[in-house]
Amino acid sequence: MCDLKIALPHLNLICYMSWVTQMFTSSLGKKYVMALTGLFLCSFLVIHLTGNLLTLVPDGGLTFNSFSHFMSKTLVINILEYVLFAGFIIHIIQALAITLKNRKARPVKYAVSPGDANSKWYSRNMGILGTIILIFLVIHLRDFFYEARFREEEMGVDANGHANLFKVVVATFSMLPYAALYFVAMFGVGYHLWHGFQSAFRSMGIMHKKYTPAIEGLGKIYTIIITGGFMFLPVYWYLVQHLK
Repeated sequence: MCDLKIALPHLNLICYMSWVTQMFTSSLGKKYVMALTGLFLCSFLVIHLTGNLLTLVPDGGLTFNSFSHFMSKTLVINILEYVLFAGFIIHIIQALAITLKNRKARPVKYAVSPGDANSKWYSRNMGILGTIILIFLVIHLRDFFYEARFREEEMGVDANGHANLFKVVVATFSMLPYAALYFVAMFGVGYHLWHGFQSAFRSMGIMHKKYTPAIEGLGKIYTIIITGGFMFLPVYWYLVQHLK
């Protein structure tokens, strides 16, 4: 019925809801959702890293604080934050669903083959890497997003009158446990991206001998830049604070 051009609005709604349900429950639909949310999160990482690198501007954090103020006070950005959170949640749920389904499909592991003959370690352990990233994400949101959104008055203000999130970033990265956790988590993000970037295009059926190698190369370059940038920051600020 849904393949026909239906004029009745309520039947169109039923067909649409049926399509949405299949997208979130069928094997192919789950892969599409995983791919799309994953690529959306990849775009977020570019913006996030760009903002974080502004802490390196030698102006006492004024540029970084201005960027943070813009991000927190702009309505469109605030709406996109909820879309981003939804993307994280959907991506995680779909990843868990796919992992559990794969385990049910093969309840008994093979006794001989260790698995690395046909797949990479990070490909076979995306669930573990995702769990590490999730734990870090919860801590990270508590230490930065929550502080910036709900405890602005406790941060103090900079010379421009903006909440001094820069001070929070530097103080947090000066703590070895947090700097180490951040570094390790970004290492996990790197493994996740190394496989996930090109895998997202494969899941959407974008594969061809002419441009698939280019996509894989782009994914590796993207992963090195993003991961390297995020891993550099905690090391830099920890050393700056402790080598004064």
